Amino acid sequence: MENSTILISGYIENSIQTKKGLLHDHIPEIARAADVLVKACRNGNTIFWFGNGGSAADAQHLACELVSRFFLERKAIASIALTTNTSELTAIGNDYDFTKIFSRQIEALVKPGDVVIGISTSGTSPNVIEGLRKAKQIGAITIAFTGRSGKKICDEADFLITVPSDITPHIQESHIMIGHILCYLVEMELFGKNEK
Repeated sequence: MENSTILISGYIENSIQTKKGLLHDHIPEIARAADVLVKACRNGNTIFWFGNGGSAADAQHLACELVSRFFLERKAIASIALTTNTSELTAIGNDYDFTKIFSRQIEALVKPGDVVIGISTSGTSPNVIEGLRKAKQIGAITIAFTGRSGKKICDEADFLITVPSDITPHIQESHIMIGHILCYLVEMELFGKNEK
């Protein structure tokens, strides 16, 4: 039990330190991403999210926060996770290649001015990089969430939000927090004046 307590305390402390790194050095990049999302929503564009594994779950979670609600009662916001249609994912993976599972959907669904958010803790996921690349070709705005070592994804992202860690779970924990902050800022900017 004592060993478990030490492990739990250490894990929480490491997670806190990662978030403190965001607090001290990365607020401007989160704020810029929020401004992009607000502008896209005001222009009637759609926000798309995608990633692999835990990042796929984050994409679905964050798309849901905008379509349903985060804090406020308000109109739905157009937001789609590209990780949820198993028929499309498996057909594209089978008929083309796994690296095309997002780019093919982006080719079909994304319009100029939409925002496409690729989530990759490593920054090296080929299908996420391909998706961002395709989105840029279409004229969408691209945002990437990654970790400290995720430099490979930089060239495909108009806006990069980097978590200052190399530990995958702490990067993922920070990604969902950043996504929640973006949802919060979008809601408050677009609908906060209507709040009682």
